[in-house]
Amino acid sequence: MNFTIFSPANAVIGRYKLKLQIVSGNKVSSTLLGQFVLLFNPWCPNDDVYMANEKERQEYILNDSGIIFQGLEKYIQPEAWNYGQFEEDILDISLAILDRSLNHRQDPAVDVSNRNNPIYVSRVISAMVNSNDEKGVLEGKWNGEYCSGTNPLQWSGSVTILRKWYRGRYKPVRYGQCWVFAGVMCTVLRSLGIPTRVITNFNSAHDRNINLSIDQYIDISGKTLHLTEDSVWNFHVWNESWFIRRDLGSFYDGWQVLDATPQERSK
Repeated sequence: MNFTIFSPANAVIGRYKLKLQIVSGNKVSSTLLGQFVLLFNPWCPNDDVYMANEKERQEYILNDSGIIFQGLEKYIQPEAWNYGQFEEDILDISLAILDRSLNHRQDPAVDVSNRNNPIYVSRVISAMVNSNDEKGVLEGKWNGEYCSGTNPLQWSGSVTILRKWYRGRYKPVRYGQCWVFAGVMCTVLRSLGIPTRVITNFNSAHDRNINLSIDQYIDISGKTLHLTEDSVWNFHVWNESWFIRRDLGSFYDGWQVLDATPQERSK
């Protein structure tokens, strides 16, 4: 017996059970035929993550390795990163990340019903890649003391990190910084079918008070006054994912900025 399943483009992603039910007179029997996982489909024109260019699909969905740029504006260092989105267990881990989220724990039915929306899914993943709010995958650290974990510079891919979190019963992995958060998030979103890339910005401004300026205060003698939390980093790394914005209108369709580094509280 052969089955062909035609799922709607807006179907909820995740793991499904396929059952065969036979009704004969007053008797009803049910047989589990198997399970399958439904993902976002950037090859489907009606899917919110549809990407028309095949070369871009090859790069932003199917490519399992890449380069993440670090360093300084005048001394840019390319570092290889293994995304490994097709490695064993990675899809299961990505689905587990969704199931471990605060959204799912608070209201599983509402959470699952929203998993046909890449806006919702990407925001949940962004919050779960760091451990600040929801006991997620990675614990960040920037003070240079990494004796109780792994120096962020030593990571070269996402697979080891994700497996360590999964097999360690969801205990946050130590430690990550911006490029590690971005690499892991790229892996998870690509595994779920959302086209995603990693972006590096040099001389990256962080505006804490949301006034669209980076403020610096200096006294009459030229000494810096610490009156603001604004800062400019040598570089910062985040993600962009490709999908349409039904909530904002077609003008905003395309690449959407996502940042898993815990700078501000996730929304």
